[in-house]
Amino acid sequence: MREQARILVIDDEESIRKSLAAVLEENGYLVDTAENGREAIKKSETKIYNLALIDLRLPDMDGIELLTAMRETTPKMAKIVITGYPSLENAIEAVNRGADGYIVKPYTMDDILRKIKEHLQRQQEARKYSEEKVKEFIETRAEEYESRASEKRKPKK
Repeated sequence: MREQARILVIDDEESIRKSLAAVLEENGYLVDTAENGREAIKKSETKIYNLALIDLRLPDMDGIELLTAMRETTPKMAKIVITGYPSLENAIEAVNRGADGYIVKPYTMDDILRKIKEHLQRQQEARKYSEEKVKEFIETRAEEYESRASEKRKPKK
């Protein structure tokens, strides 16, 4: 059985946090919420999340600052910025600071779910690739070790 993905929803509007959490939980995700950047950072330091949905405008810091802070605490977590104030400048800055996606309000739940699924699938593929590379590395080293060990066991003439 596959492990459930953990998602952190960061938005200062309670209704948005609750509605996103409800839909995501209905779709099989484990969800935590945070109403500001400080709370999000604290949660990401104590729990591992696969993905964060980050509102660009938060009461204590903007989403861009939060991206930078979360890149330090959880670099492998996918981070998707959500904003009702889209601009090319914001989008470029978000990507430069580590955002993996950018969603503009108003959005549909289907848009959110599709974007989340895409990012989690990429994350899963990257993890699988890494695991295969580690396995390949270990097998190669084991073969080299075995080869050296058998050379040492051969009687010298």
